[in-house]
Amino acid sequence: MKKTVEDFFKDNGFVTADRIDRQAMIAAFLSEMEKGLAGEASSLRMIPTYVGVDGKIPQGSKAAVLDAGGTNFRSAVVSIPPVIEDKVNQPMPGTRGKVGADEFYEAFANELRRVRGKATAEKFGFCFSYNCDATEDLDAKLNVWTKGIQAPEIVGQYVGRELLKRLGGGKIAIVNDTVATLLAAKAMEGDRTYSSYLGFILGTGTNTAYVERNENIRKLPSLPAGRSMIINSESGGFDKMERSAFDLAMDAKQPDPGHNPFEKMIAGGYLGAVGLELFKSAAKDGFFSKSAPAVLGLGSLETMDFDNFTAGFVKEGRANPLDAVFADEGDAKIARRLALPVFERAAVLTAIHLAAFVIKSGEGTDASAPVAINADGSTYYKTRAVPFDRMVRAELDEMLVKRRNIHYEIVPQVEDAPMVGAAIAAML
Repeated sequence: MKKTVEDFFKDNGFVTADRIDRQAMIAAFLSEMEKGLAGEASSLRMIPTYVGVDGKIPQGSKAAVLDAGGTNFRSAVVSIPPVIEDKVNQPMPGTRGKVGADEFYEAFANELRRVRGKATAEKFGFCFSYNCDATEDLDAKLNVWTKGIQAPEIVGQYVGRELLKRLGGGKIAIVNDTVATLLAAKAMEGDRTYSSYLGFILGTGTNTAYVERNENIRKLPSLPAGRSMIINSESGGFDKMERSAFDLAMDAKQPDPGHNPFEKMIAGGYLGAVGLELFKSAAKDGFFSKSAPAVLGLGSLETMDFDNFTAGFVKEGRANPLDAVFADEGDAKIARRLALPVFERAAVLTAIHLAAFVIKSGEGTDASAPVAINADGSTYYKTRAVPFDRMVRAELDEMLVKRRNIHYEIVPQVEDAPMVGAAIAAML
């Protein structure tokens, strides 16, 4: 007897969205958070940032800001309410060949010299989204470069300290993109009152930051009680969930097998690769009457193509390889039925871990002061296969509002959130 879709998923250990145990996963997230905060072995790093969210942002204040985290960096003057002026985008030092320390820092120093005369905030804001350790004075020690940056002298250095040397002094606040995304939610306050904040990024990768009370950060017992700071959780590393044969096969082919397993189940850098493993397994199990040879011959699959095909969307000017692979209408129909659960699962897992961080914040019990969630990233806002944002909100309503009387609000998307957040770090 021919295998059903349900049997196919069960045989491969793929837990569909309707079968995910929400409460068990929330409990697992909370347990890993507590372990990370205590300095115990945990799949969540729970990195203290020494950045707080207390106080009102002085309206009309302006900060000189840098934003670096990819192959380009940006500079601007940012004021609150969010207005970005004098923005310049240019290549990140080290992307066009190897650079030394002086050349590296001078590129940033020149931009701060350009914009600092228009700033009123005493500190510079710098969103620096590479692998760093945060310090109490809001500096960042670079651990390792990613994204092909060739500036080996910078590894191990305190980036803010070295940059300020080239400027002849000053003060700087360095944050990563997830922390900056959280801080950008404060820019949306206006007359609203929020009890706490989350910053969430879901694009090529994923991460979450939230606000924690100092007394709960047990690995830093000397912190003053009664205050709080932002924790960078590195939530993509969470590993207490069931992974399917498709997830494991995809992971084994990545440059970093075993690293960030949760990220590889929800983020845009990986969903296409999961889909490829799913389709190949389905082809071997006889689900496609005419398309199996073409499926087995596919070498790679981009998430955009996987998403567009599943949604039945044709992007102008972009040929989708899956449209050719599944030229047979019957095979295309079953392929879409097999693909849809990958996106449904991603949306539910996204909501589960956001719910866990809202719960961990200990806030939101007053409906007039919800926890603000600032969500950023192309996978969250541009996925077509499922109504991602709507699904996440429906899940959060059930897990938080109905079950626990905890209230949240996903704030309107903040344009240029990393720059806005870096400015707020400088102002606060």
